[in-house]
Amino acid sequence: MQNHGIKKIVLAYSGGLDTSAIIPWLKENYGGCEVVACVVDIGQDREDLKGVEQKALRSGATECYVVDAREEFISDYVYPVLQTGALYEGTYLLGTSMARPLIAKALVDVANKVGADALCHGATGKGNDQVRFESAWAALAPHLKVVAPWREWNLRSREALLDYLKERDIPTTASLEKIYSRDENAWHISTEGGVLESPWNAPNKDCWVWTVDPKEAPDQAEDVTVTVKKGKVVAVNGEAMTPFQCLETLNKIGSKHGIGRIDIVENRLVGIKSRGCYETPGGTIMMAALRGVEQLVLDRDSFKWREQLGLEMSYVVYDGRWFAPLRKSLQASAESLAEEVNGEVILELYKGHVTAKQKKSPNSLYSEEFATFGEDEVYDHSHAGGFIRLFSLSSRIRALNELKK
Repeated sequence: MQNHGIKKIVLAYSGGLDTSAIIPWLKENYGGCEVVACVVDIGQDREDLKGVEQKALRSGATECYVVDAREEFISDYVYPVLQTGALYEGTYLLGTSMARPLIAKALVDVANKVGADALCHGATGKGNDQVRFESAWAALAPHLKVVAPWREWNLRSREALLDYLKERDIPTTASLEKIYSRDENAWHISTEGGVLESPWNAPNKDCWVWTVDPKEAPDQAEDVTVTVKKGKVVAVNGEAMTPFQCLETLNKIGSKHGIGRIDIVENRLVGIKSRGCYETPGGTIMMAALRGVEQLVLDRDSFKWREQLGLEMSYVVYDGRWFAPLRKSLQASAESLAEEVNGEVILELYKGHVTAKQKKSPNSLYSEEFATFGEDEVYDHSHAGGFIRLFSLSSRIRALNELKK
């Protein structure tokens, strides 16, 4: 046992195998310090939260705080990212990435409340989460020390963690049979490990949790109407709801139609490629609705800029730079573009596919008079000749120069 000068640590606690082992390990290796567990409710499985406080105390925690951040997560973290259209490497809707800065902030709040002098997470040394947590803490509470057990202890396997808890008579529901690593919140659920560790293995049924197999989804398509205001979903099927309620409703509808499944190999920030199956049913519907309204409202240059914002934001959020000035700047630009992104979209859900088949907006730039292939009285086709001549002028001059040689 070493004396690290740490008296009280706030731990990001989930009740899972890793964090259950971390509590006694901290007490044994950090001078008998107090450990305060902090569970941040961002919409994970309700079963995981049942009895979580008692579980933390049985593992050796002095206190356990459960913070309900479900509405805050969707309204203050998910919706702002949705406004930018961010998709990491073209497909990933950033479910884990968006949650980490909120969890980190909640831990700082608890640390300030209880007078802690350190923060702790259960992220491994191979993953992105260690960067996300510690970057957030550096921005929010640089005076607090950070403890990362996975970079210190010699417990290297699930078996070792189970044995460690068994030796200390600490109960756990974890077992060797639970071969997948999962992260769940209101926005998504991810599955890694097991058969997915080989990219040549197709995912089996156990790799999917929320959504039905699209092949087994209903043969009848279902329409859902989504109302958008300033780039945010505010109502589903005509019923106004909070952001979290909108997402919950769309998750239920989307899951039964197999919406929002992706199976990808992504580039982690630390340089490792990882493979995972992600399910984001409600989020996939929301993204399709927002992009549908944008198609009507944003002019060509604005849409291009929004796409650039989304690309940059995807890396900023994935890399854990939520509290950096760059994220705030990107967000301010996206909010400005979203001012007139108001409208309504009817989306068809069918066997894993989302199609925005009807859309309208009071701010639409689409004009049937100008766009029609029939006869019109508003567009003079002869004007196009002069436009094309000027648009291609540099090419014409270059070609003429070549002819002179």
